[in-house]
Amino acid sequence: MKAKKQAGVFIDHSSAHIMKISGNSINSARIESSFTAETKQNARGRNENLMHHKEQHEQSGYYKKIAKTLSDLDEVLLFGPTDAKRELANLLKADHRYVKIKIELKESDKLSKNQQHAFVKFYFKIE
Repeated sequence: MKAKKQAGVFIDHSSAHIMKISGNSINSARIESSFTAETKQNARGRNENLMHHKEQHEQSGYYKKIAKTLSDLDEVLLFGPTDAKRELANLLKADHRYVKIKIELKESDKLSKNQQHAFVKFYFKIE
């Protein structure tokens, strides 16, 4: 039987910590949103509508970058303290390329890197 390709993604609106499982270990990667507080402040100074449009555009690109790293997986756990996990899940579910991936969402508090790894190991029952 072929081993399932699994990953946990701790996500909020500013960054995503992607933890792909390989045997009993975890390989980590981090993706940062390019919509920073500084970008928000600069856009707000010019026009509130412009800021909102720029934020949506930047967030969409951020989610697409994350989605690209998940395309070869069988199971994905999305967790974190904000609605970003739901927004990413909706994007994945709307794209036919991700229809075969089992996506699970879990609420969590803000966690340290070690806590995130433990959360993923516990969820996928990794020793």
